[in-house]
Amino acid sequence: MANVYDILKERGFVEQVTNEDGLRQALEQPLTCYIGYDPSAASLHAGSLLTIMALAHLQRQGHRPIFIVGGGTGMIGDPSGRTEMRQVLSLEQVEENRLAIKAQLSHYIAFDDEQALILNNAEWLLPWRYIDFLREIGQHFSVNRMLAAEAYRSRLERGLSFIEFNYQLLQAYDYLTLYRTYGCTLQLGGNDQWGNILAGVDLIRRVEGVEVYALTFPLLTTASGVKMGKTAAGAVWLDAKLLSPFKYYQYWINIEDADVARFLKIYTFLPMEEIEQLASVEGAALRESKEVLAYEATRITHGQAAADDARQRSRELFGDGAAQAAPTTALNIQELDEAVAVAELFCLAGLARSRSEARRLIEQGGAYVNGEPVQDANETLARDALLRNGLLLRAGKKRYQRVVAR
Repeated sequence: MANVYDILKERGFVEQVTNEDGLRQALEQPLTCYIGYDPSAASLHAGSLLTIMALAHLQRQGHRPIFIVGGGTGMIGDPSGRTEMRQVLSLEQVEENRLAIKAQLSHYIAFDDEQALILNNAEWLLPWRYIDFLREIGQHFSVNRMLAAEAYRSRLERGLSFIEFNYQLLQAYDYLTLYRTYGCTLQLGGNDQWGNILAGVDLIRRVEGVEVYALTFPLLTTASGVKMGKTAAGAVWLDAKLLSPFKYYQYWINIEDADVARFLKIYTFLPMEEIEQLASVEGAALRESKEVLAYEATRITHGQAAADDARQRSRELFGDGAAQAAPTTALNIQELDEAVAVAELFCLAGLARSRSEARRLIEQGGAYVNGEPVQDANETLARDALLRNGLLLRAGKKRYQRVVAR
């Protein structure tokens, strides 16, 4: 069986690691590893998917992942990568979000027979009394070393609250607790978590006298520099109620050509030989490779039936036929507001003679944007949505118009 460290490195998951040779050797035997998520929303998004896929690879190679959905740390919020303090959530909000995320993770990870665990760090953080925590855990931390960490240093000029300053201690204590209780010897996270993870490695070394490991993933952006999982319309949610499987499929099939190989490695389980073949083509053939990526990513997240439906709808919508032959309207993007009313777009495209007619079309269920029915007559779209492949509008069953920016 291949060493999972080699798999992760070959596929582009590894950014930084403590003691690479030692970790690779440790991964020759089954070990327990963990990653944490703050339950700041009821759904994870495509930006989180890299970490989930890495844990799925680890499990497939016989290792046990632990997911900490931070009911305790989520009440504070991690300052890493932030320019301002995160909103402090109520206990009820944290619990509601935690349960939703737990259900989502089950799409990627097998939790039967304790092959993986989902834990809430509120169980061991909330019972602490402050003075006791400072005496037992706080004594092992240097304020000078903490302030030198990028996560804190970048916030000092704008203001760093004392509650956020405590976050690193809490995350380090999570690692210590998981080591003591479950024998966890590897923590993973985004590269912005490097300082926090190293604090846990150091705490375990000081308190228990043993070496544990840290591995961080790259903070992905698209070839054009857009943060992974973000679009002009907002986040690419993993929850089908927040983003339909069809729109999720469209996100992947519309990625930039330069990202195809990288995203096939990270966001699918396809063999490397097949990925190399899919990424070696150019021109129209690359569209087929993007379709493979979109199908696999949608199947993993939403299931095969949803992926089959999304692929079929996409082919019907953007393949041969009326949609493919749709006339194009080019709009001057500088003359449009940041948010453009869908009703106005239908007028500009010539699919409605007036805004009132466009609104009636929407209210009667006859207006579609990229194959999705428009539900609200007041709906708006970010004008940036026009910049790449444009938008395909449909009025009724057969009247199409493609709208692009110039």
